[in-house]
Amino acid sequence: MKINVNNVSLKATAGRPDQFPRDPSPQIAFSGRSNVGKSSLINSLLRRKSLARTSASPGKTITVNFYDVDGKIFLVDLPGYGFAKRSAEDKKRWSSLTDGYFTKNPNFDLLKLVVQLVDSRIGPTKDDFDMLAFMAEYDIPHIIVATKVDKLNATEKKKITEQLENEPLCANAEGVVLYSAVSHTGRDEVWGLIASACGL
Repeated sequence: MKINVNNVSLKATAGRPDQFPRDPSPQIAFSGRSNVGKSSLINSLLRRKSLARTSASPGKTITVNFYDVDGKIFLVDLPGYGFAKRSAEDKKRWSSLTDGYFTKNPNFDLLKLVVQLVDSRIGPTKDDFDMLAFMAEYDIPHIIVATKVDKLNATEKKKITEQLENEPLCANAEGVVLYSAVSHTGRDEVWGLIASACGL
């Protein structure tokens, strides 16, 4: 079964778990810290420039966005975490909403893969490690995508690859991909892992 990535729409913008769609489509969730490039990556995967909105103020938007791709799968954009300037109230809302995606999602059994983003220039942060530990504990299938690799030279790319591959908390990942939303390096590889996870 092929997916037409040109046939895509924003299905739902959910600020509460009870707003999550109940369509029986496999879900691929995108997780990462604020400003790691989630929206840019989703736009790159879908060959769009601005379907997923990039924010000038990282961490400002606290919603879970469901993108319907060809009526076959949902790409689910989770709120970015770890933004230092976010208020305590906003952090509590983020935690509640993101936790709700994993614990109160009526279609949690349809979550086939989490795409965990890590900024290649920084490497995994404490928040990234917390998320990786959570997914390992609950046996949630995931891959790790190192973003913004167009900003790295060959030596730096090798360093981040080795760091991720040798990190014990990354051992449960089903793949590590270097990605550039500028040159689209890694796009075919990520789609291949998504298709495999969904049995497409």
